[in-house]
Amino acid sequence: PSILSADFTCLGKEVQTVEKAGADWIHVDVMDGHFVPNITMGPLIVEAVRRTTSLKVDVHLMIDRPERYVADFVSAGADYLSVQVEACVHLHRCIHQIKELGAKAGAVLNPATGLNTIDYLLEDLDFVLIMSVNPGFGGQKFIASSLDKIKELRKNIDQKNLSTLIQIDGGVNTDTIASIAAAGVDVFVAGSAIFNTEDYRKTIDRLRRRI
Repeated sequence: PSILSADFTCLGKEVQTVEKAGADWIHVDVMDGHFVPNITMGPLIVEAVRRTTSLKVDVHLMIDRPERYVADFVSAGADYLSVQVEACVHLHRCIHQIKELGAKAGAVLNPATGLNTIDYLLEDLDFVLIMSVNPGFGGQKFIASSLDKIKELRKNIDQKNLSTLIQIDGGVNTDTIASIAAAGVDVFVAGSAIFNTEDYRKTIDRLRRRI
């Protein structure tokens, strides 16, 4: 579950509720108002989430020059930390910076960004996050062409016999998740599809059944 869609007046309770409802990780979207037209949260929120849950904390940095802040987010409690390919001048260096700090490192591709941008880095990545909406806001409609990108990435990972995970974020719900799973995704991020429902457990169970 992505806490971007949670009720921030009771964030700790929201995180604990989705954990009890069967979530595997907690996803945190960090936006700086530069790389994307929105401002969300920083290391203090990650630290608060870390204190609230025993689950893995998965932090997605939608920020310019993320290498300046990766140490802060790992120190705050990020277990998985991903950076946008488009925001990194030295992507290889940034990915290894994350790994050296002890977190799992991921590269994120926007809908219009090709897989060729990570061809020479795939072996170094713990996961790849495919954005199936343009980043910046929750509740957007799934971009169907993302499925072809996922299938190609799945093929590349399997051909190289890698353990790299494929994550997806954007428009994941009960209508889209079956086709997303069939394309080869391992990790599914859902925000409004979970937090905008009355019973998180029923929603997560329904999503798992569709997978």
